[in-house]
Amino acid sequence: MAVSCAIGLMSGTSMDGIDVAMLRTDGEHLVERGPSMFVPYETTFRRRIEKALGDAKAIVRREERPGDLQALEHEITRLHAGAVARFLREAAGGWGRPEMIGFHGQTVLHRPEAGVTVQIGDGRLLAQLTGCPVVYDMRANDMSHGGQGAPLVPVYHAALAGTLPQPFAGRFPVVFVNIGGISNVTYVPEHGDPVAFDSGPGNTLIDQWVSREGGVPFDAGGAIANEGSVVRAVVERYLGNPFFARGGPKSLDRNDFTLAEVAGLELADGSRTLAAVSAEAILKSAEHMPEQPKLWVICGGGRKNPHILRDLRAGVVDAEVVLAEDVCLDGDAMEAEAWAYLAVRAREELPLTFPTTTGCREAVTGGVFATP
Repeated sequence: MAVSCAIGLMSGTSMDGIDVAMLRTDGEHLVERGPSMFVPYETTFRRRIEKALGDAKAIVRREERPGDLQALEHEITRLHAGAVARFLREAAGGWGRPEMIGFHGQTVLHRPEAGVTVQIGDGRLLAQLTGCPVVYDMRANDMSHGGQGAPLVPVYHAALAGTLPQPFAGRFPVVFVNIGGISNVTYVPEHGDPVAFDSGPGNTLIDQWVSREGGVPFDAGGAIANEGSVVRAVVERYLGNPFFARGGPKSLDRNDFTLAEVAGLELADGSRTLAAVSAEAILKSAEHMPEQPKLWVICGGGRKNPHILRDLRAGVVDAEVVLAEDVCLDGDAMEAEAWAYLAVRAREELPLTFPTTTGCREAVTGGVFATP
């Protein structure tokens, strides 16, 4: 199968900016990871996205753009085009121009029970602005086949599992954990399809808490939590949510969990307690895996919170917890890399999702194609 060079663009549930990554792949087993870059959103723009989440609650049909969403979609697309131009100018180096772009857009609503997921971003406009073919809207076909529409990264995790260096190679089952705004897990067996689902809140509650109570966008390096203690009663109330008792496939919207349980705590205690919630939610996910993992690979921004990582390592039995970088991967760029990989798979009409990852009735491809 032909090898293609692609760029992936990801703006996740943390809404802090755009990850750009490039790779070469055949959409199957061959993965050659390239350069990456992060382009942050300005604080005022991030707040605009947060406000637009309220407008998105009125959406019934996924093509609707109430309130500020239509103007915001246009601006987000232009920011992504600017990120691509900056990446090609400053970071791409000898990799040259991509053959295609995988465009995630910004999720503003995810209601799988209603068959609706909305990622704002105009793929056709992005193709015009960048002069490069764009593959976008990769979740919709999964949902039309009965799937949750998320997570989509597991097929890339499965490809990466075959690239791990010694002494980690062949240590199956391996679980990839992405701690973004929402955390998700991908269980990769030695043979067969991956098993994946959202495991619970990742950084989103911590970010909301320290923003509301401390006036900062996130708890950098867990410094605020470092001054606090875990309030077990609050952790248990969060983990008592019926979501955690259900097996996968399952997925979350960033608004499915709120700060109601942590209200009234001191700033530091709240931050430390919510870090414990994030870690213990991930640990509970093992209850819904076919076998206990032998290796946990931690990715995403939450891996930089030492309290989440420490709690994970304390709770894992008979397995090793490592950072993506420990196995020669990039924990920040992985989701953007995945969208490049998915774009190539979509072009080749290979499956993006499986019954074991999203609950779709059969393995399906997806994506909408736009040309300049």
